[in-house]
Amino acid sequence: MSFRKPPLSARLMRRTFPGLPAKRYEVGWEPGLAVPGADGSALLTDHYFPRAEGDFPTLLVRSPYGRGLPWSPMYGLLFAEQGFHVVLQSCRGTGGSGGAFDLWRNEAADGRATVAWLRGQPWFDGTLGTVGPSYLGYVQWALALDPPPELKAMVVQVGLHDPYALFHAGGALRLENALTVGLGMTYQHQGIAPFARAALRLRRHLRAATMARPLRGGYASALGTEVPWLDQVMAHPDAGDAYWDGASAAPSERLRVPTALITGWHDALADQTFEQYARLRRAGCETALLVGPWTHASALQRGWPEVFAETLAWLRAHLCADPTALRPSVVRVHMGGENTWRDLDHWPPAADTTSWYPTGDGHLTRQAPTGSAPLATFRHDPADPTPALGGPLLSPGAGPRDNGPLEARSDVLTFTGPPLTEPLDVVGPVTARLTLATDTGHTDVFTRLCDVDPEGRSVNVCDGLRALAASPHAPARITVEMSATAHRFAAGHRVRWQISAGAHPRYARNPGTGEPRAETTAFRPIRLTLHTDSVLNLPDSANSGPGLAG
Repeated sequence: MSFRKPPLSARLMRRTFPGLPAKRYEVGWEPGLAVPGADGSALLTDHYFPRAEGDFPTLLVRSPYGRGLPWSPMYGLLFAEQGFHVVLQSCRGTGGSGGAFDLWRNEAADGRATVAWLRGQPWFDGTLGTVGPSYLGYVQWALALDPPPELKAMVVQVGLHDPYALFHAGGALRLENALTVGLGMTYQHQGIAPFARAALRLRRHLRAATMARPLRGGYASALGTEVPWLDQVMAHPDAGDAYWDGASAAPSERLRVPTALITGWHDALADQTFEQYARLRRAGCETALLVGPWTHASALQRGWPEVFAETLAWLRAHLCADPTALRPSVVRVHMGGENTWRDLDHWPPAADTTSWYPTGDGHLTRQAPTGSAPLATFRHDPADPTPALGGPLLSPGAGPRDNGPLEARSDVLTFTGPPLTEPLDVVGPVTARLTLATDTGHTDVFTRLCDVDPEGRSVNVCDGLRALAASPHAPARITVEMSATAHRFAAGHRVRWQISAGAHPRYARNPGTGEPRAETTAFRPIRLTLHTDSVLNLPDSANSGPGLAG
């Protein structure tokens, strides 16, 4: 086999990764192999491999983001050093591969075509695994819809299975996700310099793009080009629309490929990971779940030592018959508020529900109200939308943030509990059930759980949004799923419930009229009235499992 050294950029970047195991093998590199896709298009592929005699399992990594940095060192070089053939491939229409990129539609067929090509390679020993984050997770699920017999293990890192849920949630367009994915899909495979220039342009034009009327098409100046699939994503907000047929690659009840799942509490795709875990458990498929204190991006940055160790242990166990590095628990989660790791037998753990109710003086109480009555009123103006601050984003502003500036706004309600006399562990899904009336009949409801320290600093823990359509002025009930968490509120801290009517540009503005938010040009201010029987429900899991120093 003729080969070259891995690219210098990959070797240099590999030296910057802290806390990784020593390499076992020197690495060879075959770049630019042309692998036939399902339609005959040449899918450009780089092959990394251990420079040693013997059989080694193969990892398939398919990406629309190019085959250069950071993918070449993080996946090609690092895993080949540990004793794997790595096949790093550019998806159709990206990174020099032939054909046209069409979000999600070709991944299953092209994945199967690549496996067929692998069968003809003299170094392929018939043992295959897949690995990768984000859309590189989606292509794994697409292949697993009809898994080839050689597929023995998967590791999905901060990955999605449902494109619809990436772009739409609770009846709202996840606008910041849409623009960030549009940026990455359009430019990252072109190289670092074009991607950096495009990212700066998006930052400069972000407000104009997210406040455009109509919203659809307003992104073109910010992204520097029209993106046909992005236009279609905005034009089809209904999950039942035929446009989304076949988009979801959710794990089936027949899947038996051992699969490790990795996410972070502030990952924009965390809820998809939890759904993947639940589906795999129901199917009886061997699985493991790791949830760290990470955002979508930081899981592959400061979280990379833990993510790589988890990934390598799973792949060695199921591709190399070496389970020595596997952790004993099925689930490991990072416990916010105390910086420890907690091992669990399953997710979510059994928990009692603690209910908190708002009061007219801005407090939270455990005392349930005797009825329903107006409690507080605020006005949301789409011309000055309530801004997004931190939380589960794809962009650099993700994660826990000081919510003080947000909570000082007149269009944000806060209700705060008394200082805790003992720690409160919240482990599992968080929900809010609200009774609201609006003067327009149409609004979004954004609700967030925060941890307030003794100095009064309010930091977001988890949140959620849902659109409400009801008769004007008539109280309506709405349940908002606020994702999940594992967080300890320390003694002396306080629980805060934050309520508003949006988080822009994370979510596209609700026009207050019922018109499609990507198409409309008319927006109305919305007056909302919260009622006393609204409730914040927290899973109280004081004894959910042992803590590990972190």
